[in-house]
Amino acid sequence: MLSNFNTISDKYKLSIKDKVLLVDVFGSWTIKDIDNVASKFQVDLESMDYSSVEYNFSKLNNLDTAGAFILCQALKGNIGDKCEWEIYGSDKAYYTLMELVIGSTSFFINDKKRRWYDILSNIGKATERFFNEFVETLAFLGQFFMVFSNFILRPHKVRWKSVVSLIEEIGLNAVPIVITLCFFVGAVIAYMGVNLLAAFGASIFMVDLVGISVLRELAPIIVAVLVAGRSNSAFTAQIGAMKMRQEIDALKVIGLDAYETLVFPRALACIIALPILTFLGMISGIFSGMLIAWMTMDISPILFLARLSESVGIESFWVGLVKTPFFAIVIAIIGCRQGLAVSGSVESLGSRTTQSVVQSIFAVITLNAIFAILFYQMGV
Repeated sequence: MLSNFNTISDKYKLSIKDKVLLVDVFGSWTIKDIDNVASKFQVDLESMDYSSVEYNFSKLNNLDTAGAFILCQALKGNIGDKCEWEIYGSDKAYYTLMELVIGSTSFFINDKKRRWYDILSNIGKATERFFNEFVETLAFLGQFFMVFSNFILRPHKVRWKSVVSLIEEIGLNAVPIVITLCFFVGAVIAYMGVNLLAAFGASIFMVDLVGISVLRELAPIIVAVLVAGRSNSAFTAQIGAMKMRQEIDALKVIGLDAYETLVFPRALACIIALPILTFLGMISGIFSGMLIAWMTMDISPILFLARLSESVGIESFWVGLVKTPFFAIVIAIIGCRQGLAVSGSVESLGSRTTQSVVQSIFAVITLNAIFAILFYQMGV
């Protein structure tokens, strides 16, 4: 049975049945036809109490975004909770338009109280997202190695100009910050070693501490994290912007593969640039340690290098350097995958860029832990 609330206009009819607002729409609802409808429609809605809305579009002739926006004002009736809605007598185009307008308009104030099991629900959702991201990254990595094997058989098809340009962007332009940061990190490790070991009369072992820590762990990790924050985010932003401008679709139309033109050159540039940056970071960290030893403990550079060669050895250098190509592949793959996953909005671009940096740093640290365990088991 209908309630007493019943409003009729030449454009619409409002009625309520069992807490359901029935909205019958007539004629054309375009921006040029609804100048006088919007205010009256809102006034009529204010006097009605309902929990859900049903639209009847069977007598609707035309609808645009402005008309859909006016009609979805009816969903403001139940503030504090989401108002359910349904459309009858509509074709797919009108339904899709209403769905997009309603989805992009924030009408509701979410003042629901948090439930005690919400944290479990959030943990489950986060676990599901992590698993999906992991699987998609592995699939992307597999696709990359297929392209990589194809280029091994046909190296003349590699876009070497792009690779060289990317090496300059990833490697050469990052040299100053890598050298500076590794210099200060090596200095800090040397100062800590001097203060700690001097109490035991074993200051010379500061050379061992600086050499092992910088060569095996600190230089590769610092360089990988810097590249992840600097170049990885650039990969995601560049490819994401291309995706938003539909340049990726244009590449497919003209017969170019996005993996071959965008992903592989960046990955190859990372594989070449990262070991070079790591080597420079190692030299900078060792030099700062040697400088601190000379200034504070009167350990001459000759004695420092002799002790370094005797106690640390060349194997620590190779242990640190052999990890960098794997770091490079992971960083490039994650950055490019997140860029290709951008949906088309600026919000999506920002979110994917953030995810790219976080995931790549997480992956680098995880890989480094795996290598540490592996080298320990191998006795290296």
